[in-house]
Amino acid sequence: MSRMSSWWRDAVIYQVYIRSFADGNGDGVGDVAGLRSRLPYLAALGVDALWLNPWYASPQVDAGYDVSDYRRLDPLFGDLDDAKALINEAHEHGLRLILDIVPNHTSDRHAWFQEALASAPGSEARARYHFRPGRGADGSEPPTDWPSIFGGPAWTRTVDADGKPGDWYLHLFAPEQPDLNWTNPQVRREFEDILRFWLDLGVDGFRIDVAHGLTKDPAFPDLASREAGGMLDAATEDHPYFDRDETLAIYEDWRRVADSYKGERVFVAEAWVADASRVARYLTPTRLHTAFNFGLLSCPWDAEALRTEIDATLGVLAAVGAPPTWVLSNHDVIRHATRYGRAQTSLADARRLYGTPVDHALGERRARAAVQLINALPGGTYVYQGEELGLPEVEDLPPAVWQDPNRRYKDHDGPVRDGCRVPLPWSGDAPPFGFSPEGAAAAPWLPQPAEWKERTAAAEEQDAASMLSHYRALLRIRREWLGRGLGDGAALEWLPEAAEGVLAFRRGEVVCYANLSKAAVELPAGYRVLIASEPVAGAMLPVDAAVWLVAE
Repeated sequence: MSRMSSWWRDAVIYQVYIRSFADGNGDGVGDVAGLRSRLPYLAALGVDALWLNPWYASPQVDAGYDVSDYRRLDPLFGDLDDAKALINEAHEHGLRLILDIVPNHTSDRHAWFQEALASAPGSEARARYHFRPGRGADGSEPPTDWPSIFGGPAWTRTVDADGKPGDWYLHLFAPEQPDLNWTNPQVRREFEDILRFWLDLGVDGFRIDVAHGLTKDPAFPDLASREAGGMLDAATEDHPYFDRDETLAIYEDWRRVADSYKGERVFVAEAWVADASRVARYLTPTRLHTAFNFGLLSCPWDAEALRTEIDATLGVLAAVGAPPTWVLSNHDVIRHATRYGRAQTSLADARRLYGTPVDHALGERRARAAVQLINALPGGTYVYQGEELGLPEVEDLPPAVWQDPNRRYKDHDGPVRDGCRVPLPWSGDAPPFGFSPEGAAAAPWLPQPAEWKERTAAAEEQDAASMLSHYRALLRIRREWLGRGLGDGAALEWLPEAAEGVLAFRRGEVVCYANLSKAAVELPAGYRVLIASEPVAGAMLPVDAAVWLVAE
């Protein structure tokens, strides 16, 4: 397969959380106009493609993941002409564009669900969703014990036309996000048509939201003592609503749609499943192209844990011919610059220790090393907007400004996700830091910390030692060495002479060392440094640093 035809196998893809990226019209919310104005910045960063979080028409109960019309942009972000212009301009800048598709559920304001509510039990309109009678003598108990990911039950009761309580409908997320019934042929045809609508406009692929959650056990069994399997907690095998075999057939139909277009259009799955072997099931040549590898994101900053996860991922994906796509942060999890700034560094620890003191210098140091590590591994990588600036999680947002829907439920034990979604700082010494146009009447939709004046893109562009400068240099060198050891292709060979706590491996002509031990380690003789996350004095690699080496 030529490099041109397999761009997705080792692409660096930048996640644009559009409402927080750049505000073009001054209403305090990021939009397509703002994104278009920053395309030169993204091209200069050195990424290959952009993934946009949902921009479709939506009541915005869950930041656009409650879609009311999949063929129209939400007026917050622009209109279809803006979308077409962005697609064309991104391509002119050498950037491919991947859209977020939300197939597990719609908004409760979607025309289909409104029709379902107005229709009688057992109707064709209701068959597109999961409506079921309640339990108990009067039907007042939910049909199952399934919990919502956001807290509370996963069922809401309807009211019939005569005003009496009626059937219940399923929503694995917020009540405003009713789950679709993927055994219904109308649902399947509709989404294939939605894919074609955007592919016809020139988009290069789709990130599939909750890709593991589309089909449900038709018997609707209780979970009882089994683990529920939250979005960030891998579901057990034979789960009643996550990672079911029936879901895989849907993606075989989708693959046929994508393969009918020129230019190799691709799918990436968001699949929080039990282990890497379960991810591989989605990635056969007749299904999806890639899936996020969340294993490193969840790992502690520990050499043995990281190596174990890397080996497991490479092993199972090689069996199906799929490349890994490594991820450190996204819009749903605590930013890794903050996770790595505490003594306990796994994702689970970060959720438990939310709001406790952070060593930001340590977190940024480890974040530099981590991004250098993942970009030396086989496959592709993702950059979550702002990580190239070293942005930390904002853990002191006042509850009055929270917008994450999981804030509603007392039994939701995770932190709100707003802390990783704060609008980006572009320039200047005070909010909105260039996020909105000068003189904008509206403040950014979430408040930006005053100390971010040191982390604006403009400030970091002037600093050769900044995180932004490191990302630009790293991605430039990575691109130069594709096919010679970096990206897709060359196998990973662990170096047996590495000290305990050090990850050291060779890929083609490139050697990578990442020092997670307690002391500086000596680098091998006969090599020169391509790039290092921290200054290398002589032949010694400092603690919490990574380096790429090539033979003299």
